[in-house]
Amino acid sequence: MAQPQLLDNKPYSPANATRRGGRSNRLAAKDTNNREGSVSNTVRRVIPAYELLDESSLVEIEKQADWILREIGIEFRGDETAQALFREAGATVEGDRVRFDEGHVRALCSTAPSEYRMHGRDPSKSFTLGGDHVVLMPGYGSPFVTDLDQGRRYSALEDFHNFVKLTYQSPWLHHSGGTVCEPVDIPVNKRHLDMVYAHLRYSTKPFMGGVTSPERAQDSLEMVRIVFGDSFMGDNVVIQANINVNSPLVYDDTMSGALRVYAAANQSVAVSPAIFGGAMGPVSQAAVLAQTLAEGMVGIALAQLVRKGCPVVLGSFHTTMNLKSGALTFGSPEANLSTLALAQLGRRLGVPIRSGGGQITSANAADGQAMQDSTNAMWASVLSGANQIWHAAGWLEGGLTMSYEKFVMDMDHCGMMLQMIRGLEVSEESLARDSYHESGPGQNFLSTSHTMQHFSTANFQSILAEAGPYETWLENGCLSAEQRANKTWKALLESYELPPIDPGVDEALLDFIQQRKSAMPDAWY
Repeated sequence: MAQPQLLDNKPYSPANATRRGGRSNRLAAKDTNNREGSVSNTVRRVIPAYELLDESSLVEIEKQADWILREIGIEFRGDETAQALFREAGATVEGDRVRFDEGHVRALCSTAPSEYRMHGRDPSKSFTLGGDHVVLMPGYGSPFVTDLDQGRRYSALEDFHNFVKLTYQSPWLHHSGGTVCEPVDIPVNKRHLDMVYAHLRYSTKPFMGGVTSPERAQDSLEMVRIVFGDSFMGDNVVIQANINVNSPLVYDDTMSGALRVYAAANQSVAVSPAIFGGAMGPVSQAAVLAQTLAEGMVGIALAQLVRKGCPVVLGSFHTTMNLKSGALTFGSPEANLSTLALAQLGRRLGVPIRSGGGQITSANAADGQAMQDSTNAMWASVLSGANQIWHAAGWLEGGLTMSYEKFVMDMDHCGMMLQMIRGLEVSEESLARDSYHESGPGQNFLSTSHTMQHFSTANFQSILAEAGPYETWLENGCLSAEQRANKTWKALLESYELPPIDPGVDEALLDFIQQRKSAMPDAWY
């Protein structure tokens, strides 16, 4: 097929693509204090990652992961191809159960890259995964949405579009996400087509494709191939897969099959065990860490067996439980400690790391509990040194609901966190000696040359926080943060501008969707 034309009628390539301007980029520049590179989709940490565990503790956890893989093993249910790949690689395969000698899985993982570039439709939205790079993305997988006007309801395709647009406008969310919310008004077997199209049409940031069957994974790849072209896609990462392990210690053929589809195309595979201590794994965090490492390494190993050098992410989704009621708890100190430790284990494995969850909570409203849970979890994710932080905006009810208001509240906090990881500058300029000569003892510094030069960029400027006097707040209607967020998300959607795309590419995408939908009856399961 002909090389697709994306921006300004030029073939897609980082060298010649025109960067999108307009209000979104102006807003991004303003809200990130106009710092050089602040609107770049590559954010690098300056502050060091927190090293929680010492060498002996890390070695013990790695030994325990090897013990699990040797003594217990991992089941690949219904996927004879995966079983055959492991058998050929020297693993012991008995039925669905696959066992590995000590160190075998880690050796298989050794061909995975430590960092790589993920490309967006607009090259200025591309980013690097791995190293000291930090990528934030919105929530994932919620079947419900909520806002102050309409309350809680099943999410629809319109809601999915809205959250893709809000994410696109945010200078602090670098990744468009995947199933940001589940559009339940579209048949299950067809909704992946609408979701992938929304990411490609309403945003230009990197995103995740469908994984709920190998066929839907293949559809996702075909759609990005229409946009990026065979040649570019053959050499570059343009889409990502979220492969969830059926913890404890099981990959079903849906997940392992989708993993193999993405790996064969050399696209990013994020392997994410989901372990709730006391349910899908032991109650102790050390055991959860070892099990997460074991399950994650096996998925990465499978990706390498399908295609050596396949780009991967070691993920996790772990939390504690209320062992009296069985309810999930988020932002707990135990889970946050595991977030710190898992990042250490991922760095030792030599692959990019996904945190257990950014601004996650079990709260039912965007209230004090929600923000306490979310802030605790986000601090742990940021300090851990994770490269990709999922669920950084919108999450409520343990992931059942995406909140429009909390999305804005979380988004603002993301900006604060990204400001923090840039670190503290100590230089001749930042020490501001001339200011002392200008002001002197007993004088303020408001009008000094240094203040006038840096006042617009010195501090993070929240788009949401109310910092004025009580009387002003009273005059403005006593609005809570949630109420102010309600106004903000509406204003953002009102000001959204559709990014350009070549009409021929858009028509080809819509034709593909129509053909695929016409080829199968609706299925709601």
